[in-house]
Amino acid sequence: MNDLKPIFRNAGLTAATCLLATTFISTPEISAASVSLDVTQKDGQIYINSKEVLAKLGGTGKYDSKTGKYIYTAKDQVPEVVEKVSPSVVGIIGRPEGGEETGGSDRYNLTHGTGVIIRSNGWIVTNAHVIDGLTEAVVVTSDGKSYKIVESYSDPVSDIAIIKINAKSLKVAKLASSSEQTRVGETVIAIGTPVSFSLRNSATVGVVSGLNRGVNASYRLIQSDTAINPGNSGGPLVNLKGEVVGINSMKFAALGVENTGFSIPAETVNYVIKHYFTYGEVMRASLGLELEESWSAIVGLPTEDPLTITSVLSKEAKKAGIQEGDELYSIAGKRVTSVVDINELLKNYLPGQKVKLLMQSGGDIVTRQVVLTQGETEVYSEEEESAIEGE
Repeated sequence: MNDLKPIFRNAGLTAATCLLATTFISTPEISAASVSLDVTQKDGQIYINSKEVLAKLGGTGKYDSKTGKYIYTAKDQVPEVVEKVSPSVVGIIGRPEGGEETGGSDRYNLTHGTGVIIRSNGWIVTNAHVIDGLTEAVVVTSDGKSYKIVESYSDPVSDIAIIKINAKSLKVAKLASSSEQTRVGETVIAIGTPVSFSLRNSATVGVVSGLNRGVNASYRLIQSDTAINPGNSGGPLVNLKGEVVGINSMKFAALGVENTGFSIPAETVNYVIKHYFTYGEVMRASLGLELEESWSAIVGLPTEDPLTITSVLSKEAKKAGIQEGDELYSIAGKRVTSVVDINELLKNYLPGQKVKLLMQSGGDIVTRQVVLTQGETEVYSEEEESAIEGE
């Protein structure tokens, strides 16, 4: 959409042939990416071949015979990454549902977002809130070609959608297998369609501000200070290896708040993609319970407090002997203190599988085995939902 989903209720080296005393000039871009280099050991020192450094890291190097030093200057990796990934980034534009189709100023009543090509035959990943309610949608690739959307699947729970255009030989973005190697402080780049559709493939640079953020979403998010604006939704958050580590989804939008954006991590994106191409939908496992988090968990304090069962929704959960008022401590031996914890853990399961729950019931610590059902995600109690929406 032309609005990001708001966070509130509705970004010693050597020369090739000599062993030398050296100076190595590094940059944040170089330190953000790890490489493996061959080394030579001599007299307790480690020496690296300068040709290999240039081959693997880029940049330039020069040996100064007067000083006896080899000076390495790193290449700025950001332009290279933007050039590499941009052909895999598309703009998405259409009319909001209910808008007038023709006539007058309503022809400018358009909304837009961004997407990332994941398969060369036209499959694209974006945000669910970008395509939900969008009519007459058109996808525009980086070379200016326009395509209609011929297939689409939306998963509002994760805010991930998958769409299809009739195209061939598209350049595919490299989607990281997970964001586990992503580090706080690492340089990242957001590419998208901010504010105006004429600004397609705009790039902004920032750092990862935080990981595993549980903010008004069903799953964990990546926080970054990369500038993302209305229209960046569905675009990639890219590391300096050129890998998509996240899909930009939402940001804090309030007076006095700056550069606090959130992206859906690669592992959640991969989870939705894998389920769609395997099952035709996300086969999301659920405990079949309505849960209430502790006060500490709601306000974001570190806590070991359990979750309280406020309603038993599925017949499988009732059959397992779970009752209102019971308290949930762990699932399959893993401690959970929030609904997001549970949703993340249940990504590893399918409906119909069984899990063991450690609970407190009637003052006793008990183990319950429950058959997982298919649902959206574990749900909050009304009291907790109001607290989140009121932030």
